[in-house]
Amino acid sequence: MADIARDDDELEIASPPRFQMGERVISRSVIRNDGTYNGKDIGAVLVNKGEVGFVTSIGTFLQQFYIYAVEFVDSGHRVGMRAKELCTLDHLPDDVLAQLGDKAAQLTSLR
Repeated sequence: MADIARDDDELEIASPPRFQMGERVISRSVIRNDGTYNGKDIGAVLVNKGEVGFVTSIGTFLQQFYIYAVEFVDSGHRVGMRAKELCTLDHLPDDVLAQLGDKAAQLTSLR
């Protein structure tokens, strides 16, 4: 049996989850099927970078990381993702909203 490699030493579950149920998030990268998504070939794109979704549940993996089940609106896929793969759209800092300018208003309409 292959060893499971933990990609960092942080014990993420020692802190509260970064995202909450129902929170709007955006994918920071392309997510491909690693073999855990039924009905799609391994390597098939499940989520594109920049795709918007909603957190539908929060679980843990290896008693170390939070896994967020995210329902993506465009693709219709529900995918488990780590916090480092996501960015909130509901709780952006004021300096980020200022940099976005008019695009910030467009983000609020994506509900």
